[in-house]
Formats: sequence, structure tokens, C-alpha cells
Amino acid sequence: MASLTYFNGDWHTEDPPIMTAGSLASWLASTVFDGARAFRGVAPDLDLHCERVIRSALSFGLKPFLSATEIEALAWEGIRKFPKEAELYVRPMYWADDGFVAPDPESTRFALVLTEMPLPKPTGFSACLSSYARPAPHTAPTDAKAACLYPNAARALTEAKAKGFDNAVVLDLLGNVAEFATANLFFVKDGVATTPIHNGTFLNGITRQRIIKLLRADGTEVVERVATFPEVLDADEIFSTGNFAKVAPVNRIEDRNLQPGPVAKRAYDLYFSFAGGD
Repeated sequence: MASLTYFNGDWHTEDPPIMTAGSLASWLASTVFDGARAFRGVAPDLDLHCERVIRSALSFGLKPFLSATEIEALAWEGIRKFPKEAELYVRPMYWADDGFVAPDPESTRFALVLTEMPLPKPTGFSACLSSYARPAPHTAPTDAKAACLYPNAARALTEAKAKGFDNAVVLDLLGNVAEFATANLFFVKDGVATTPIHNGTFLNGITRQRIIKLLRADGTEVVERVATFPEVLDADEIFSTGNFAKVAPVNRIEDRNLQPGPVAKRAYDLYFSFAGGD
């Protein structure tokens, strides 16, 4: 079973059609989602991901009709349909079918998709500076995990891959570091971990927040502040946090090679110790 979808009150093993060509979601991107992970019988911070998809929906003017608790219960129902060793991507999503530019909240729909997707090994990835920037809060719905924000991230990724890199460092409109194209960013200098302060141009990631708490409790100094790309280039180590890979080290930034560092390794170990599971 590669994928399982809950839609219209039933579980589907095939990929059910959920939008028509006339749906506002397929036409004008009135879609929000979230992503959680399930593995080894656990789903760390699943409740927080379910709460965030509700906030995203409300930010879009949608009318979520399932509570975060109900979504979490459905997610666990679906997770238990897979083998315990399966590594899953858990994606609840809300969208509007009707409206004109602005969604009609009464047309809000919901689906929950669980897909087998192995966790990447923490072997490292390369990154370069992107020419694309994260939008400001007054120019895009940056407070939501919204599908309409991802084409710009895709452009940053496409640009990076064309240059021979795996990912891209994206700046905000003031020229300060925001995040990677697909995850939050940390860098380490002289044992101090720094991550760009949440300024509304990128999501304050759930895994980001978890790693900050875990590292601080473990005795590592973590600073949230404005950061520049030259600081990232000069760092002793760089790593990402996000739902897909959780913690992943950078092994090359522009033309500079790096080794996965001790803080990134500690963050990885602390996270999976926190997550638990068999």
C-alpha cells in the first residue's frame, strides 16, 4: 500500500479525484495543507501539525469543519492501516471549491493523504544562494502553509539544481537569510547555533521549534536573530530542519565543502530520541 486517502467520509487505496477543473482550488489555488511524519509507531508533534492546518485554513478564509483533534484521530486511524515499520508522510488539506478569487467558506472541502515516503538518511546536501526571495507578509499569505507559496520555492530549487546543487538558501525582501527553499535553516559558529528569527516571511516550522527546545535543554546555545548570507558562508556547520528529513546537514555551500558537524548530529540524535518509537 503506497498511499491511502480519506475523502468524503471513506478511505481510498487509489488516488481519488478530489477537484474538478472548475474548482476554485485548481483554478485559483485556495488550498492549504500540512505535513507530519509517522514512523516506528510514532507520529511526533502530529497534534501541532493538525492545529496548524486549521490556522492555515482560517487564514485563507476557509471554514474548517473538522477540529485538530478529529484530524489527529483520523490520521492515527490511517497510520494503523500501514505496517508499523512504514515511514509515512501525513498530509491533511483544506480547500474551497467555490468562489470568485475569494473562496466561499461554505464550499470548504477536506482530505487526508498518507503516503509511504522513507526518511532521508542524514548524509548531507549541497546548497547555493537563490536569486528568488521569500515574499513579505503583506504580499502573500506567509502565515499559512499554502500551496500557492510553493511555486516560488520550486523556482529556487530548479535554479539550484541547474547549477549542480540540491537546494537553495532563500533571502527575504530585505536581503537577510530566511530559510532553505524547502526547510528552515540553522548555522553554527564557535559552538553557537543561529537560526534566522521568525519575521513573518517564512513559517516558524514545527520541527524548527522542536530542535531549538531540544538543543537548548541539552546545553547548546541557540540564537534567533537577523542573519546574513556571508555569515552562513563562514559557518562551521549548516543544517536544515523540516518535516520531510527532520534534520539534515549541509555538505557543500556554494564552492565550499563542509563536513556534517557535531551540533547537527546532536540535533538529529536528540530529535529521534524525543520522537521515540520501536
